[in-house]
Amino acid sequence: MTLAEDAQIALNNVKDSGSGRSVGELGWIDQIRVNPPKVILRLGLPDFALSQRDRIAQEIRKALLELKDINEVQIEIKNSPTSQSPIGQAGHGSSGQLQEIPGVKKVIAVSSGKGGVGKSTVAVNLACALAQTGLQVGLLDADIYGPNIPIMLGVANCAPEVIGSGADQQIVPIESCGIGMVSMGLLIDESQPVIWRGPMLNGIIRQFLYQACWGTRDVLVVDLPPGTGDAQLSLAQAVPMAGVVIVTTPQMVSLQDARRGLAMFRQMDIPILGVVENMTAFVPPDFPDKSYPLFGVGGGKQLADENNVSLLAQIPLEMPVQQGGNEGQPIVHYQPDSISSKVFRNLANNLRNNVFNLT
Repeated sequence: MTLAEDAQIALNNVKDSGSGRSVGELGWIDQIRVNPPKVILRLGLPDFALSQRDRIAQEIRKALLELKDINEVQIEIKNSPTSQSPIGQAGHGSSGQLQEIPGVKKVIAVSSGKGGVGKSTVAVNLACALAQTGLQVGLLDADIYGPNIPIMLGVANCAPEVIGSGADQQIVPIESCGIGMVSMGLLIDESQPVIWRGPMLNGIIRQFLYQACWGTRDVLVVDLPPGTGDAQLSLAQAVPMAGVVIVTTPQMVSLQDARRGLAMFRQMDIPILGVVENMTAFVPPDFPDKSYPLFGVGGGKQLADENNVSLLAQIPLEMPVQQGGNEGQPIVHYQPDSISSKVFRNLANNLRNNVFNLT
């Protein structure tokens, strides 16, 4: 067996943490030159794997240095195809032509001005409730820095399948609770931070949009990170959207941030589908007929009235919602008769009939 063949075998032990496939099988390594005592190769990772770059490079170097007669490894890092010119991209911060996602009929975003208002809880349960109406639903977790949806759907330990090779690679969404989901949380370790600047964030969101095998979906729900930053801009400049749902709580500080988020989408000509007020009032499990407005009263209606949009739903604060999120069981599935489940189903039916026109 030649030294070049030994090098190929050694590289088979370096694997993508998400799919479990070797970097060679995935086509992430090319231009390997074995000239003892040196090995030179080029490493090109797709955007969704960039967070693994340092680990993969270290493991490649370690594997090759264990070969006889090799004492130097040079690794050239090349830009991924999606970082250079992802589908539908005119460049970070620019407004290219919007491009539809093949097979996806409608795209809606769930957004909030600040964190901690239950935006991801709303996105997950809304997606599940839409699926319960008979729609084919996808869920894209665009909160790249804080991807919590895999936990909420009970698939945090699942690895998505990656099909194809090189620039033609695609991620297969994980199916759970009747929906297909893609998230950065499926591609990195639980404690691994994502330390990226805007252009890299822009690239991974576009890859999740256009290089995931969404198949045929009536609706793609996009869970955006809090605030008014790169993720919102990337989505708005990439794909035509049916609209955005703004999530707030009754608190004044939440309303102030939600106003900014709503105004941002208006400036980008994205339709505002309406406001969802979360944590409207606490409902004790032992006294379901009682409710306590812990965070004030009327904030969601005030935001909706100020902007001449609909107050789509007022979701109570129930302990099973939090418990279900921690245990990977959305409340619309494991407690369908709860007050919150009924509110989510009404919200889903409202959007299906009045936004998607799918009666």
